Amino acid sequence: MSLLAPFAEDPSPAGISPAAPADSRSQLLNGATAARYRDAVTASVARVSAKIAATERPFTGISVDGLAPTVASVDLEAPLHDPAAALDELEEVYLRDAVYFHHPRYLAHLNCPVVIPALIGEAVLTAVNSSLDTWDQSAGGTLIERRLVDWTTDRIGLGERADGIFTSGGSQSNLQAMLLARDEACRRELTRDDAPAEARLTDVLPRLRILTSECSHFSIRKAATMLGMGAEAVIAVPTDEDKRMRTADLAAQLARCHQEGLIPMAVVATAGTTDFGSIDPLPEIADLCARHGAWMHVDAAYGCGLLVSRRRELLSGIERADSVTVDYHKSFFQPVSSSAVLVRDRATLRHVTYHADYLNPRRMAERRIPNQVDKSIQTTRRFDALKLWLTLRIMGAAGIGELFDEVIDRAADAWKLLHDDPRFEVVVEPRLSTLVFRYVPGADLDPQLSDRVNLHAREALFASGDAVVAGTVVDDRHYLKFTLLNPETTLEDIATVLDLIAEHAGSCLAERPEPALSAH
Repeated sequence: MSLLAPFAEDPSPAGISPAAPADSRSQLLNGATAARYRDAVTASVARVSAKIAATERPFTGISVDGLAPTVASVDLEAPLHDPAAALDELEEVYLRDAVYFHHPRYLAHLNCPVVIPALIGEAVLTAVNSSLDTWDQSAGGTLIERRLVDWTTDRIGLGERADGIFTSGGSQSNLQAMLLARDEACRRELTRDDAPAEARLTDVLPRLRILTSECSHFSIRKAATMLGMGAEAVIAVPTDEDKRMRTADLAAQLARCHQEGLIPMAVVATAGTTDFGSIDPLPEIADLCARHGAWMHVDAAYGCGLLVSRRRELLSGIERADSVTVDYHKSFFQPVSSSAVLVRDRATLRHVTYHADYLNPRRMAERRIPNQVDKSIQTTRRFDALKLWLTLRIMGAAGIGELFDEVIDRAADAWKLLHDDPRFEVVVEPRLSTLVFRYVPGADLDPQLSDRVNLHAREALFASGDAVVAGTVVDDRHYLKFTLLNPETTLEDIATVLDLIAEHAGSCLAERPEPALSAH
């Protein structure tokens, strides 16, 4: 009996006929197919560039129910075997109805238009496909990433022992920072001179606390949960009228932790809150962290653009942090993903170091072979650093800073526009480029009706596709939000969007039922 007999029958699931091309190897990128790769990518770039050039609105307004059947109708078991046909199909399922962040009336989330040098980097890194976990997979890529980490820590001012690693985004950077802070706090607690001999890690974990602004990113609470501490380990510190952490309240909470036998493992300051762009008082927070022995983490995922801005002084105090999160894919105008977590003391990265015999055995560290997996909570990792490298080499840091300063300037002008417009109320004057505001239909209007009007205006605007704005909640009331990250957005664009919001809000008010007449 042949050893191949068990595999002689067609293993395909019932009803599916495999339709493979005659030579599937022709789709692999190698020396023999380099010309095919060049032609296919050139065609796809031409398609996308033409689409972007012709885009007149940030969104088509299509609904979930309108698009889902088109995507569901694609038969993934019937390949097209033709790049042009696949791109035609992609137009129907994605490109036609994508939300285009480059459009000047996309004003919603922290999504930036991207710079062309970074797209060159994206094309290169995707084709070469280096994995940045070990030296023998990336070589020059390893050194480029390390150089960019050093460049960023120098800009921050973290000192000669600083280090870091590129990550997938701010949430992962914050998670890794909290992991390092947790393990450092546990190490210190268990090695104290007066620590009980029988003290265990399980005794320490329930006592750990993270203190952060009530306006900080949700990923801090998420990190606490993922690290086994629970969201209840996060203490929310009140903010002032500018949505900045109140340091007097922080001091009181730190003192309370000590009185109750709790361990303030970390204080998370935010340099650019998601909603308000507010920057916590970093020097005062650094003083309190030093006094209480708490790890200081600065979440600068949004505000990191100030590192290359003429407004660099707004980050004064960040140089005293133990760890910092930066998102280049926000205010450095890089494609997703491009982020990093930086630390003051490279020795703290040992808390994520594990050695695998097949990948990064301990002898490599002893030989000083630079394996980036020794610092990362990821193993396989894209060479995202290349995008920033080419951006700096082509545009320079000042060029990036100029773009970020421009959107901050625009936000300041937009605040004046909103502040002087009786149709709207704006929460705080921006430090960066976000504006939280709401349409005010009348002082005597029911607050719940005001909420419905603002929610309707946002949804109707999105459905029209004319503009995209975000929403949030302030003091239990619904507000709208502009996030300005596009230097091409003009004050005229913003004024037009405000008129559209007022128009949709007015339509909602006009459709409400008339109040019932009194019987008397």
